[in-house]
Amino acid sequence: MEEQIIKEGKYSYIEIGEGTPIIILHGLMGGLSNFQGVRNYFPEAGYKVIVPELPIYDMPLLKTNIKSFVKFVEGFIKFKGLKNVILLGNSLGGHIALLHTKLHPELVKGLVITGSSGLYESAMGDGYPKRGDYEFIKKKAQDVFYDPEVATPEIVDEVFETLNNRMKLVKTLACAKSAIRHNMAKDLPYMDTPTCIIWGEDDTVTPPNVAEEFHTLLPDSDLYWIKKCGHAPMMEHPDEFNTILHDWLKKRSF
Repeated sequence: MEEQIIKEGKYSYIEIGEGTPIIILHGLMGGLSNFQGVRNYFPEAGYKVIVPELPIYDMPLLKTNIKSFVKFVEGFIKFKGLKNVILLGNSLGGHIALLHTKLHPELVKGLVITGSSGLYESAMGDGYPKRGDYEFIKKKAQDVFYDPEVATPEIVDEVFETLNNRMKLVKTLACAKSAIRHNMAKDLPYMDTPTCIIWGEDDTVTPPNVAEEFHTLLPDSDLYWIKKCGHAPMMEHPDEFNTILHDWLKKRSF
């Protein structure tokens, strides 16, 4: 089901359902569609699901960094008049959710990260893709998943288009470098927000030891694994992801 994108001021977002707000933050090469399984499930379970479009390619180059995206999310939450939100982020979105929670713990009652950067990431693997090399980019997109078929032609085409747009490519690299620079290892032990860590056992972008380190460093965290799963569990195994998350939310009385 395709929901209507709402445009208000500088914000574009999807909003469905009523109840405790779950704000979803997509990754660097991701988009609103990556969380379709979550969007379909949680409104029926009594939650309001909100997915803002992050301005990854709209910020001036000097502001294309983690801190600017955190400020954007803070502004969005205040614009919507929300409080006691649950932040759910994948990859770069998880990193943004982590830093936002560190800076504004009063706004966040629960944190969910999956394949998150913030400690380590190798999203570009053994080299940056050459513009115009479709097969190379296709292989990179497939490597994100345990099952390469999840990287549909539509996903590959979208990545290909992004990396062949010079300014988008420059901003993609700026985001990746910002994520690498902004390591949160020293911050995490002081963050006591309840955190659910859901990780693919076969993630090659942020390998399983990264999830273990998040779990060790975050004082109030629970770690869950999904088998035969890569960097985007909510796309590759949406039913299992939703069950794990829903059970955690109920366990935490959220």
